[in-house]
Amino acid sequence: MLRSRVSALVVLVLLMGAPVALTGCSHTSGGIAPSTIPLTPGGYTVLKKVHGHDCQVRLFGILPVSGGNETRRALETALRHAPEATALVNVTSDTFEQFWILFSRHCTEVFGTAVSVP
Repeated sequence: MLRSRVSALVVLVLLMGAPVALTGCSHTSGGIAPSTIPLTPGGYTVLKKVHGHDCQVRLFGILPVSGGNETRRALETALRHAPEATALVNVTSDTFEQFWILFSRHCTEVFGTAVSVP
């Protein structure tokens, strides 16, 4: 009787812990660039700091159900936050992944300072 209760308790603990074991995330550093287009020092006007990202969603971590995870689209998203911007300076790029039980997200992020070239 005691052995069956202990076994039931072990099964319950394993079932409750499975969702935690099947989830997680990781973050990977990307690259750094002085600007997205050639610029002369002082030949631009600083607007504001911006951030953009592009993600791909995968079912069960394997089957893509959306396009995405492109640096180019993350850059375009960042530039949309400052419509008058021509380029970004002090650009960094990172990637991250989030794993959930049924799906995962694989994303690229771009950070920088939006500038306008006269």
